[in-house]
Amino acid sequence: MINTTLLKRARELKFYGMIAHWEEIEETLWIEQLITWEEEERSRRSLERRLSSARLGRFNPLANFDWNWPKKIDRQAIEELMRLEFMNESSNIILCGPNGVGKSTIAQNIAHQAVIKGYTVLFITAGQMLNELASQDGDNALRRRIKYYVQPQLLVIDEVGYLSYSNRHADLLFEIISRRYQQKSTLVTTNKPFTEWSDLFPNASCVVSLIDRLVHHSEIIGIEADSYRLKEAKEKNIQRNEHRKKRKSKAVAEVNHA
Repeated sequence: MINTTLLKRARELKFYGMIAHWEEIEETLWIEQLITWEEEERSRRSLERRLSSARLGRFNPLANFDWNWPKKIDRQAIEELMRLEFMNESSNIILCGPNGVGKSTIAQNIAHQAVIKGYTVLFITAGQMLNELASQDGDNALRRRIKYYVQPQLLVIDEVGYLSYSNRHADLLFEIISRRYQQKSTLVTTNKPFTEWSDLFPNASCVVSLIDRLVHHSEIIGIEADSYRLKEAKEKNIQRNEHRKKRKSKAVAEVNHA
């Protein structure tokens, strides 16, 4: 009797030579182990490729996030995002708040979880993406680069609002968002409320339409806090000062003892 489950796995791996001689080898003990090894190795290599392509960089895991620091943050909503259900509906996520409150860290953790679960992901700052698109030489090159940003199942556009952009940049961002609209999920981090986006793209006629497509079928999570980076810098400075005092006290004690 043919082991249909094992045969199906061999077909999914495209082991055509093995399949052609299936009746001769299916009873051998090493077939299942060989297929399992191949599946595991392909899964490992696929994960490595997706992690490399995602361009996440270094980031702190969400398990280390100080939830007590922000004055306002919806922890439950963020933990629900980590389950990636929004991607099944091609919904967008907007993380909004001032500089240094953990928006990028949260976005990187969500993106990393998506990679682990088998999705294709790309993490990029708004400045990098728009400047790269605007610098393309020729229509064909531009089309290829737009396709590059449209393809990932999850596109994370970080730091929208940290720079001002030209009308050309606004049109390019609108093109990306429009092509992904209701097809694939986009996650945006921004330090500017949407009422101020017209200042980011002065005189751009597409801003209203851009925001409309971005926020439709989206979840907006606001974060209110002082800069966590500034908090860490102050704490490290206090630690350094205390360490200097201890060294000085130790040196004085050694001199007195001598």
